[in-house]
Amino acid sequence: MASPRCAAVALLHPAGVAAGGGARRLVLLLDQERPLWGTEVRRRRRRRFSSLETPPRCSKMYVPGFGEGSPEKKAARNLQHFFNYIAVRVVLTQLESYNREAYGELMDFVNRNSLNDADTFCKKLIRESPRHKQLAMRILEVRSAYVKHDFEWDNLKRLSFKMVDEANTKLMRDYVLETSHIEDDN
Repeated sequence: MASPRCAAVALLHPAGVAAGGGARRLVLLLDQERPLWGTEVRRRRRRRFSSLETPPRCSKMYVPGFGEGSPEKKAARNLQHFFNYIAVRVVLTQLESYNREAYGELMDFVNRNSLNDADTFCKKLIRESPRHKQLAMRILEVRSAYVKHDFEWDNLKRLSFKMVDEANTKLMRDYVLETSHIEDDN
């Protein structure tokens, strides 16, 4: 007689479910007819049936089109670029007040290079010169400190919820006003 595990796995067989149960019963009968003797037979059956188990169900919404990661990962990457921009602005403001020469060098570099990709910007800055390398290290320090200590993550979540709700309400209200407008026949 088959072990309870094999019978349970056989119940989850996709062909058995799709065939209305007939093929599923056949699989169970085959399992019950062949006793599981020896570890090699058990291993082969386990490998064969392990691919037939259904994945656990998740209550989260499936979002297609993010092969490189989740939407959260993409948002985190965009936030990283934004935090780099903030760090550059902070360092520029600091340098403007006490080191005009370094401020000018960093400003020239910012004007020549895009801040859209944080890692590329910092790589180029590090390789520009030894002085630029120090500026890049300062930007990395400020970026890390801002993310860990100064950015208000709870406020981001609250504002995101609020802005999406307000934008949805406005769009729906505008649509209803446009489509339900009664034209005057006079």
